[in-house]
Amino acid sequence: MSEIRFDERVAVITGAGGGLGKTYALELARRGAKVVVNDLGGASDGTGGSSSMADQVVKEIEEAGGTAVANYDSVSTPEGGEAIIKTAVDHYGQVDIVVNNAGILRDRSFVKLSPEELEIVIDVHLKGAFFVSQPAFRVMKERSYGRIVHTSSGAGIFGNFGQSNYGAAKMGLVGLSNVLAVEGAKYNIKSNVIAPIAKTRLTEELLGPMADKLEPGHVTPLVVYLCSEQNEETHCIYDVGGGRYARIFIGMAPGWTKKDGTATAEEIQANFAQIQEPGDYIIGTSIADEMKAVMAALSD
Repeated sequence: MSEIRFDERVAVITGAGGGLGKTYALELARRGAKVVVNDLGGASDGTGGSSSMADQVVKEIEEAGGTAVANYDSVSTPEGGEAIIKTAVDHYGQVDIVVNNAGILRDRSFVKLSPEELEIVIDVHLKGAFFVSQPAFRVMKERSYGRIVHTSSGAGIFGNFGQSNYGAAKMGLVGLSNVLAVEGAKYNIKSNVIAPIAKTRLTEELLGPMADKLEPGHVTPLVVYLCSEQNEETHCIYDVGGGRYARIFIGMAPGWTKKDGTATAEEIQANFAQIQEPGDYIIGTSIADEMKAVMAALSD
């Protein structure tokens, strides 16, 4: 099996000053990629800012013989996203890979969550991925090549107490990635999602004794593969942590169909077991699969 390399590829990694993002930056650079190390350098709740975190990662890459440049813009504004991608284009002439990794936490039980705590988390996680990916997508489209990895979470896909803002943003990333996978298909742009469980400054206190088994390095090999030319998968979600790698998918069951007239609430109640039953589900790759299922159910 030949080594996966990224020679002549340019990678943009947000939130790469520490934790998971740093491991991606170091490994992609070690494999030949030119890396834009983006990090605002703020605290885990999004406050503050410093150039030191990104600078330190760039220093480590260069000392190891790699190529990298730092960027300190916030992902949470259109201007910031444009500036991050402009850094890649200005220095290296292209963008081939984007890893949307930047994130913050503002955990609070649902009834106590303030509008401000909702907005800032949505801004960084969901809008941030949009604002960085959009200008990158334009460049990738021109070159007919791209690999985009979005960082979701089980908190959004499955739910977690006290993280309604974070969970909403993280599930939103699944929707964003799915659309980019569909729109990018004919341009060889692959868009996928990871749901990592790893010890970082955002999660160390939450994970407790289990943290030591969930080093960020376990996540890195999957991200490296999804960013590679060898990867042909798109429109997928992957659960990763502690050395375990598994696909997560959204399936659509056959359900129950009322073919003559409109169903009543009582009929829904009577047939709810069939509606609820997974049965012979399919994994849709676009809204077209949903329409096909409806048409098949209504046909004789």
